[in-house]
Amino acid sequence: MSSVDLLLPLLVAVPMLLSTVPIALGLRFDRTGWSVAALTTTALVAATTTLANVVYTDGVVTHKLGGWSPAYGIELVLDEFSALIAVLVAVTAAGVLAYTRVGGPRGNTFYSGYLLLTGGLLGISVTGDVFNLFVFLEIVGLATYAMIASGDGPESAVAALKYLILGTVGASMYLIGVGLIFMATGTLNMGVLAEVLPAAVERDPTLVRAGFAFVFVGFSMKVAQWPLHTWQPDAYQHAPDGVTPVIAALVSTAYAYAFGRLLYSVFGPEFLTSTPYLTELVVTVGCVSVVAGSALAVIQTDVKRMFAFSSVSQFGLIVAAYGLVTESAFIGATIHLVGHAVIKAGLFAAAGLIAINYDARTVDEYAGLADEHPIVAGTMALLLVSLIGIPPSAGFVGKWYIALGAVEAQLWPVAVVILFSTLLTLAYSARLLEKMYFTPATPLEAPHVSESVATDGGENEDDAETAAGADAANDGDAGARGGTDTAALEAITANRDRNTVSYGMLALVVATALLAISLGFAGGFLADLLDPSFITEVFN
Repeated sequence: MSSVDLLLPLLVAVPMLLSTVPIALGLRFDRTGWSVAALTTTALVAATTTLANVVYTDGVVTHKLGGWSPAYGIELVLDEFSALIAVLVAVTAAGVLAYTRVGGPRGNTFYSGYLLLTGGLLGISVTGDVFNLFVFLEIVGLATYAMIASGDGPESAVAALKYLILGTVGASMYLIGVGLIFMATGTLNMGVLAEVLPAAVERDPTLVRAGFAFVFVGFSMKVAQWPLHTWQPDAYQHAPDGVTPVIAALVSTAYAYAFGRLLYSVFGPEFLTSTPYLTELVVTVGCVSVVAGSALAVIQTDVKRMFAFSSVSQFGLIVAAYGLVTESAFIGATIHLVGHAVIKAGLFAAAGLIAINYDARTVDEYAGLADEHPIVAGTMALLLVSLIGIPPSAGFVGKWYIALGAVEAQLWPVAVVILFSTLLTLAYSARLLEKMYFTPATPLEAPHVSESVATDGGENEDDAETAAGADAANDGDAGARGGTDTAALEAITANRDRNTVSYGMLALVVATALLAISLGFAGGFLADLLDPSFITEVFN
């Protein structure tokens, strides 16, 4: 067994084991969790990139836990598809820590949950066993529930409870499906299942199809497909600002990856196309989610909730692409998975940064943001451009491949849905852009402006107000009070920026924006990573 093979189980085991360290150190030291998480995720980035390089150079990497045969034991597999997701998980987990270092949450228990979540997401990425996948789904779910509930106020607890209930139902549905498939085949290993499932379909098609139905409904809840999406908007809106970027970027992405893995690596294209009305059902659920999510996003006033409904739409597009069962659509779904994760990590990080510094959480409160914080406004604009799908962004490349797959499958309505959803995405993105760049910041449009003037924020702010008042008195102008307010606002804002915004937070937002655009140029490269080996194996 080579050292490369040993890295595979360590990807999962190390973050889970080290998740106990912040709590243990917390008994004697305060705030050691971030350092432990930073060191761990940095090591994971190095390990996943090393493994990915081996996969794309030499082929699939596997590890049989305990040396058991794959038919009976647990196998970990890293191939061209899972390597992309594993690298995405590790890099995003490490990057978001740049935000939480100052933006919070900062407790040791939070970072224990963070590492547990990271380990579970990597487990979903590399597992080759359908029951072991259920275990990792539960680990990710439990960590996510706790992290959402760590927010201030009862709304966070209610959102976590709703997610807990619906997430448990979804996982239970998946587990029932796994049980039915095991009854039909006698194995849980994904590779073995792919070999024996065709014979099982011939013996007892009803049992296998029932198993697929439960798996599909379970993942529809996990991936937040309409109308089973209701947990996601509340979870994203009420989670702490430092939590939302990682769960929005990775949790549903890992679920969507797992669903695609089961569809193509276990059931296979032949089962999907030969089962009556199956592909039509998958495509319909995806397309309805695309339209419903986009339409609901347009009418939202809270920015985080708007982005949450946007995620319902974007993941609906990925599910619809899976249902097309063409090579182009599958490549597009994979590119869109990666691109959407980067875009949403950046958008939610930017929204959190703005909320912390300017107390702006609604669309109207973003008025004049470009004048107050041009860097954040500019990066958010780039991310919104990518979300819309304007060339040469990552959003465009993913949608292009999916639309091409729809044309190849002669399902023109899917291409129309993509165009319509793009227009709706433009509608709610344009609302934000208009507020940031073309609406002046006034107390009516941006309440945080007037609130910050009245805030008693400390000695520096008091000094700023005193100095501004002295300058106004020297002018002898009857309207000097307005000048006082303006000067005080500028001084208070500058002081608040220095205390609550770190270079790491800004770097995360800027890096995601640049990466979202760069991935548009790298669309062909990402497609080549999957093709020809993995795509040929799946579709032929």
